[in-house]
Formats: sequence, C-alpha cells, structure tokens
Amino acid sequence: MDLGACARAAAWGHYAARGPAPAPGVSMNFESRIQELESQLTELQELSKRTQLDLGDEIATLEARLQSAIEATYSGLTAWERVAVARHPERPVASDYVATILDEFLELHGDKVFGNDEAMLTGLARIEDQRFMLIAHRKGRSTKERLACNFGCAHPEGYRKALRKMKLAAKLGLPIVTMINTPGAYPGIGAEERGQAAAIAENILEMFSLRVPVLVIVIGEGGSGGALGIGVGDRVLMMEFAYYSVISPEGCAAILWKDGARTPDAAEALKLTPADLTGLGIVDAVIPEPVGGAHRDRERSMQTVRETILRELADLEARNTDELLESRWRKYRDAGEIEGRFPRVPGV
Repeated sequence: MDLGACARAAAWGHYAARGPAPAPGVSMNFESRIQELESQLTELQELSKRTQLDLGDEIATLEARLQSAIEATYSGLTAWERVAVARHPERPVASDYVATILDEFLELHGDKVFGNDEAMLTGLARIEDQRFMLIAHRKGRSTKERLACNFGCAHPEGYRKALRKMKLAAKLGLPIVTMINTPGAYPGIGAEERGQAAAIAENILEMFSLRVPVLVIVIGEGGSGGALGIGVGDRVLMMEFAYYSVISPEGCAAILWKDGARTPDAAEALKLTPADLTGLGIVDAVIPEPVGGAHRDRERSMQTVRETILRELADLEARNTDELLESRWRKYRDAGEIEGRFPRVPGV
C-alpha cells in the first residue's frame, strides 16, 4: 500500500526531529547506594580531566563496583520498587519508540465523534518490510506534553479512535501492535459523561474478533481498564520492569486498608510483575531490559523491542486466521483459573 511518499516523509520528520527528549532524574530509595557510587565516579572522572592525573585504574574499579551494585539491587526488587522503575521519567515512552525504532510512521487522528485525544497515539507504521498499525498510550516528555496527554490517561474518544484504527487495519489486512503505558483511563466527570466505560468495553469486545494478528506490549505502566482497552491480543508481552494490574497499588491500598502506608503490601498482593503474570498465563513472555532498567540504556532497550516486534509478527502472520481467533478467545477464557495458587493476604 502506497501511503504517499510526501505524506510519509512529513509525518516521519515530525517525530524524528523531536527525538527522545531528556527527562529529569528521579530519586528512588532503593537506588541510594547506586546514586552514591555514580556521584563518586563522576567526581573521579572530572578530577582526572581537570588535573590530567592518570586515574584509569581507580575509575575502572569504581565502574566495576557500580555495575555490581546495579546488578545486586535490580535482581532483588520488590513489587512496589518495580512499579517505581516502570514510572521512571527517563523510561522510553511511545514517542521515543516512534522516533527510534520505526522506519516510517504516519499518524492518524480523531474518532469522528468528539475530538482527537493526544493520550492515544495511532498510525500506520513500518519496520523494514513489516507494515502494521501502531496503537499506543502517549504520556509525553515535557511538562507541557504530559499535560496535553493527561499523563497517558486516555478519554473515551481516545479509545474510540483506537478502535477505528484497528478496524481500518483489519480492512487493510495489516497486523496491529499496541503499546500499553498508562496508570489508567482518565477518571474525570467529562470522560464519564462521554461514555468512558462503554468505550473501553466495546474495545475489549471488538478486539476479540479482529481478523488480523494483534501483538500487545506493556512498555511501562499497565493500569486498570485503561490498559485493557487496547490490551486484548494474540500475544501479550511485558517489558522486564513494567507492571500490569487491575488497579494501581495506591488505589488498592486506599480501598482495602484506607492507608497509603500499605501501598507496598498492595503491590505484592496484586501480583503485577512479569514473573507473577507469566505464571498466571496472563502474559506470554517477558522482554528483557538492560541491567538497571530501560532508562539506563534507552537505545538498547528500544532496539530489543524492535527485534521482538519483527519476530512476533512474523510468527503470528504465519498462522491460520480462524485458528488465531480461536486461540485468542481461549487465551482469555482460561486466564481466570487462579484459585488456590496464592495464599490469602492478611487483612483482606
């Protein structure tokens, strides 16, 4: 399908010119030792440049200690600490993936009912010879972008836009790739008045009958129905430090215990990590991240996602369509068999 060279170039230029913008750092308590070593390493490197002293051995030793600290810290994170990593402001977001891993992208706008929701990014995409429809939650990078995107919380018009583009992909015979990264659907009164719950429910229902392969990737936060509204697929993958949950840990703690201090307990109880969800059969596979999380090596992390998309779509497109739909339905029909797998949480 020829989208028009001029249109493709203009659309792609818009994203490539922006590129992955830098984001402010974030302080996470479990990284205190890592941050201390990073500070020492920076001081030592600056001293070496400033004084022309040969501090190569000392710098190498400190780099090795830093790497060991990162590996030790990230190998034993709690569920709540993993949520903090998934929310890191320097973690790659949808616009980063568009600018970095796609060879072409033509954004498509609007739901033909209310307006264009910036929190939902949709468009025709290409990686090498593989064409597909990209549907993604868009959080934004700068404060201005994040406000425009409601921090990744889509309105009903965003979900309607996503469904329109999915149906277009089915009509054109294009596979669909969705990238989930949202704390949840937008909870405002206006969104509810415009049919938030119904829009999400319709998406969930219609995605089961799409006669093209659907690949779902949780790249950061996967919160509540806001995530599931673009989350029904033949293959559901998660980044190593992403999370996927029926509710945020803070919301769960507020409902169950009315105590924000119980948020770490809620994160554990929700079984929201990739290891938990692959064990339950809800997630099919985990996409590895660089040691210390995607925010420490964004280019490498995004290239891994690029390779994963190519591999997974090639596999899905080789399957019979009727068998694909039957397998998709069966996957979600069997996902609720969890009774007896986990002990009861005290106080719940």
